Amino acid sequence: MFTTAWTASPQLPSEGFTPNWSREGFWRQSLRQVVRLTAGGPRLRVRLSHTYGTSPLRIAGATVARTGEGAAVEADSVRRLTFEGAAHAEIPARGLVVSDPVELALESLESVTVTLHFDTATGPATFHAQAFATSYRGEGNRLDDIDGRGFGETAESWYVLSAVEVDTGGRKDAVAFFGDSLTDGFGSTPGANRRWSDALAERTGRPVLNTGIGGNLLLNDSAWYGEKGVHRLGRDVLDHPGVDTLVVLQGLNDIGFSETDEQPTYKPAPVLEADELIDGYRELIRQARARGLRVIGSTLLPFGGSDHWGEHAAKASHEVNEWIRGSGEWDAVVDLNRVLADPGDPDRLHPAYDFGDHLHPNDSGYAVMAEVLAQLL
Repeated sequence: MFTTAWTASPQLPSEGFTPNWSREGFWRQSLRQVVRLTAGGPRLRVRLSHTYGTSPLRIAGATVARTGEGAAVEADSVRRLTFEGAAHAEIPARGLVVSDPVELALESLESVTVTLHFDTATGPATFHAQAFATSYRGEGNRLDDIDGRGFGETAESWYVLSAVEVDTGGRKDAVAFFGDSLTDGFGSTPGANRRWSDALAERTGRPVLNTGIGGNLLLNDSAWYGEKGVHRLGRDVLDHPGVDTLVVLQGLNDIGFSETDEQPTYKPAPVLEADELIDGYRELIRQARARGLRVIGSTLLPFGGSDHWGEHAAKASHEVNEWIRGSGEWDAVVDLNRVLADPGDPDRLHPAYDFGDHLHPNDSGYAVMAEVLAQLL
C-alpha cells in the first residue's frame, strides 16, 4: 500500500545545463542524492529510471538512509536496497526498476538520502535537469560512506532516481503538480524546498508530487525541455500510486517561446494560438479523468515585461485564461493570474512576488500560490 512521496520527471541526457553529469554518465563512482518526502511511513522503496537509455544500466548497489549534513547520513539508519532479492539490478534500455521495500521509518517532510553505486560505465544517464537541490558524486564504492567526505563533486540535478514511494497504509490523497519551470521551482531558493509544491505539502499535510520540467511545453517535444505534456502525463503522473488530484499550470512556454530572442536550436515551439492550447488542456483532462483524478486548472501567471511577452503572447494568454476561468471543463480553477498580478499593471507580476525576470515567482510568490490552491483541496 505505497504512495509516491517524492518524484522528479525524467529528461533526455543533455549538455545544455551545467554542471551536468548526464552526458558523461557514471563509471566506478557513487552518486548520492537527497530528497524530501511529503508522506511518512515505516517502509519505502525507490524507483530508478532509465527512460532515455540506449543500453542496459547496471546498478551495482544502492542504499537509503536518514539525511545528515550535506552528503553525510545518520550512521545507524543506512539500509541496503535489493531488487527482487538481489543486491544489484540491471535496468533495460528505456526501462525502469522499483526496489524491494526496506524498513526505514520516516516522517512527512523528512529527507532521505539515496546512494547508487555504478561499477561499469553507464553511458548517458536519464536525469532531471533543474533539481534546485545538491547531488553528490564520489569515486569508487561509497555506499557505506557516513560522513560524506568522499563525495567531492556536486551538481544541481537528479540522476536515475525518479521517485520514492512510502508505505502509507493506502493513502490515496496525493496531489500531483504538472507543468514547466513555474512548477519545477525556478526562482525559489536552491536547497530550501520553497517550490509551490513544497509549500502546499507543508500547509495541507498531503502527499505532493512535483512533475514540473523547466521549459516544458504542452504541445511540442524538446530535446532540452522534455516530452510534451500531453504525452508525458501518463508516465509522470498517472502511473504513480496514491494520486487523486492533478493540478495543471502549463502553456506559457508554448506561446511565450515565439516571442523570445533565443537561437532556433533552443526554441522548440512554433507560434501557437489559444485554441490549440485549449485542445491540449482538454486532452490532459480526458486522460486524468479516465483514471479517476480530480483536475484543477490554473490560469497562466502574468508575464508582462519578460522575454516571453509580446503582442502575440499577450493576446493568446488572455484568451487562454478566459477559457480556463469560464469554460466549466475543469473540476476547479485556481486563478493564480489575478492573485499574483500587479494591481497597477495586471499583465505584470506583483513586484513583491517577482523573482526578478518578470516571469518566475520568488519564494513569497510560490507560498501565495500554495495558499490559494490549498483552499480548493
